[in-house]
Amino acid sequence: MIERVVSFIVDISVRLRWASILLGLALTAGSIFYVANNFAITTDTSQLISSDLDWRQRERQFDAAFPQHTDTIDIVIDGKTPELTEAAAASLAAALSESKPDPFQIVRRRDGGPFFEKNGLLYLSLPELKETTEGLIKAQPVLGTLAADPTLNGLAKALSFVPLGVKDDRAKWSDFDKPLGALAIAIDDIMAGRETAFPWGQLLTGGSPNPSELRRFLEVKPVLDYSDLQPGADATALIRETAKRLGLTPENGVRVRLTGSVPMADEEFGTVAEGAAINTAVTIAAVLFILWLALRSGRIIFAVLVSLFSGLAMTGALGLYLVGALNLISVAFAVLFVGIGVDFGIQFSVRYRHERFNKHGLRDALIAAGKNAGKPLALAAAATTAGFYAFLPTDYRGVSELGLIAGSGMIIAFLTSITFLPAMLSVLNPPGEPHDVGYQSLAPVDRFMARHRHGILALTAIGVVAGLPLLTKLEFDFNPINLRSDKVESVSTFNDLMRDPLTAPNTIEILAPNLTDAKALAAKLDKLPEVGHTVTLASFVPDHQDEKLAIIRDAADLLGPTIEPDEIAATPTDAETQTTLRDTAKAFEDVSKLPGAPPLATHMAATLRKLAEAPVDARAKVEKALLDGLKLRLAQIRSALKAEPVTLENLPPEIIADWITADGRARVEIGPKGDGNDNANLRRFASAVLAVAPEATGVPILIQESAKTVVRSFIQAGLLALVSITIILFVALRRISDVLLTLVPLLLAGVVTLELCVLLKLPLNFANIIALPVLLGVGVAFKIYYVLAWREGETSLLASPLTRAVMFSAMTTAVAFGSLFFSSHPGTSSMGELLALSLVTTLAAAVLFQPILMGPPRNAAKHENEKALQTEP
Repeated sequence: MIERVVSFIVDISVRLRWASILLGLALTAGSIFYVANNFAITTDTSQLISSDLDWRQRERQFDAAFPQHTDTIDIVIDGKTPELTEAAAASLAAALSESKPDPFQIVRRRDGGPFFEKNGLLYLSLPELKETTEGLIKAQPVLGTLAADPTLNGLAKALSFVPLGVKDDRAKWSDFDKPLGALAIAIDDIMAGRETAFPWGQLLTGGSPNPSELRRFLEVKPVLDYSDLQPGADATALIRETAKRLGLTPENGVRVRLTGSVPMADEEFGTVAEGAAINTAVTIAAVLFILWLALRSGRIIFAVLVSLFSGLAMTGALGLYLVGALNLISVAFAVLFVGIGVDFGIQFSVRYRHERFNKHGLRDALIAAGKNAGKPLALAAAATTAGFYAFLPTDYRGVSELGLIAGSGMIIAFLTSITFLPAMLSVLNPPGEPHDVGYQSLAPVDRFMARHRHGILALTAIGVVAGLPLLTKLEFDFNPINLRSDKVESVSTFNDLMRDPLTAPNTIEILAPNLTDAKALAAKLDKLPEVGHTVTLASFVPDHQDEKLAIIRDAADLLGPTIEPDEIAATPTDAETQTTLRDTAKAFEDVSKLPGAPPLATHMAATLRKLAEAPVDARAKVEKALLDGLKLRLAQIRSALKAEPVTLENLPPEIIADWITADGRARVEIGPKGDGNDNANLRRFASAVLAVAPEATGVPILIQESAKTVVRSFIQAGLLALVSITIILFVALRRISDVLLTLVPLLLAGVVTLELCVLLKLPLNFANIIALPVLLGVGVAFKIYYVLAWREGETSLLASPLTRAVMFSAMTTAVAFGSLFFSSHPGTSSMGELLALSLVTTLAAAVLFQPILMGPPRNAAKHENEKALQTEP
């Protein structure tokens, strides 16, 4: 039945060859036009899973409650000193806020601004606050001198208190060892023209800066251009240009990096596109070479390529019509179409060459090829389509859309192979075939495998079974970040933040009906051993405020007149500065001669004397490099000593908006205890929180639920594909034994592929797992070809033209899949790697294992008689 229908279609296409070709070209042109005007791709990996799932709806509900934190650019500013970092953050925030015409909806400081500058001391613990204020009080003479004269002259006067205090036994060298050493080195470097930085906290309070003091964050919500494949490209370019214009560069001691959902999505698309043109050109060249080896005719190759390109264009147009926008997984449909769709063209063309050798006439050979290849091609197309369509009902949207497009593409590839391709061959009229296209040299291998069939089957079974324990060690990488290239700035910055528990985004979020409920829930969650901390809006009201404010007021009473003098000294002349530098250098020289004086005293004396004798512009350079940071530090101290009581009512509106919605719902943030990057720890953390608050969302929950959804989807799709393919095979083959002969090698290839993944340390992930449905598609096609040839009585399968078609089809598919392996995008590369591996196992199962499993064909005698008749003169 199928053979007659296909041969009839081929006959009509050949008879009406010009009409068939024009129709095919018209559909191709229309498809190209549609693709060019409707192409869209989304790089948002969160959209790879259905938004209808309960945990996805919780995520969307939370994002809708706090939209200011979605589609953002996170600016990470690292400086060599706290002063440089703070100044950079303030200047960049101001410049971006003033950008016109309003490219940003929101520009805000995440960890600074007037509120925290004024009340930051209240958020320290009591011991930390006491230590900080005591350090400031100790530095009172230095602070007072510098506040009254914030110049190089004032700095030299302030430094003179050090040798004076040591000489009078009111200070020890150990109190100044680190800050004075750093200051001397900084001055030496500036005069030598080297990059340097000096943290003023070391000199004023004696403490080294905390890592958190050297990093600041800005959060920017840009206006996105969704008509662009990289919607945030203009915004990120403006941020980079602004930072460069402000001199916020590594050469000036500041590094500005961008991360967040917007730059990560934009740079991921750039990574996917990187090298795509070269990879495509190399792939096309390799495919052409393989097609030449398989078909040995430029005209046949041209017909196959035109048919393939036509089918690809139509599949692309249909895919965009069906899904609207491609995703990072469904975009692979093009490679799958080339890899699998070309199989149909090669199978038909090799069969045509075989029939042309036997029948000689062009039209008769094409019709005979349609008749003899029709059933295998139709079954292969149906089974492959069923394998891809099995993903349609799953919640893994990325692969579901890929299945829809690729499955539809298999139907298109089949139809073009029996219509457009034979019409093209009829017009091109390739020359006749002087030799058959099989591999007669492999006939001895066929006979050897037939003689030792049982032994080979036994060894294969033992090898596969012995490898089954490996499946218990099969890994699934649930982290979507690992699908992105860590060579791009957004991802490398994100990974950097992940290494710091204070900045890692592995927190869980909950929306409570109100702040009272949020506080009660936070108190309950704090008792869980898996929880490290909880935060609500109430957390921004510091504890022990009365005690802390008393300590701050005492420090302010002591330091206030010192750091806020009634008048600032007149700007000294350069001569006055030189004199002060020489006097201070002399003071250090004098104490350096005392017993127990460290080398630092001599070093400081030499540095100050050298600075005094240097040209005037050298002193001006040192003053600017050092004193700008001092002025900022003094301003921060003045502001911090004016702290006032903090209540829920006087918190800044932007902080309230981060934790309370307009309708009164309150946010609870929960952080994990232990390693926030350890997947097992996060799994325990997420499970513990969900047991208390099933409405929770956040990165740990999203990762765990995503993993469950993907695994469930593949189990569901695998079973559905297996059932549907079995039904198709049974309807066509009518024998349960023949169905099993088709499926057993397919399952064997799947098991071996997973065993090799363990041996090669190749974990499954959200992207490369699509190799499994592809294995079903390619594998069942190859196996159907062999089962049908075996049913027709073919006794020497390896030597037959079928093996030539399968081998070269597999090579073409391998090249198409292998091109993905060389992608700069890790997810795409891992996809290509596993696709190539699954293809190798599938090919081995089809070419080597399946003939042995099937054994001698039932109609061997009939086939040999037909073969003899065909070879008679």
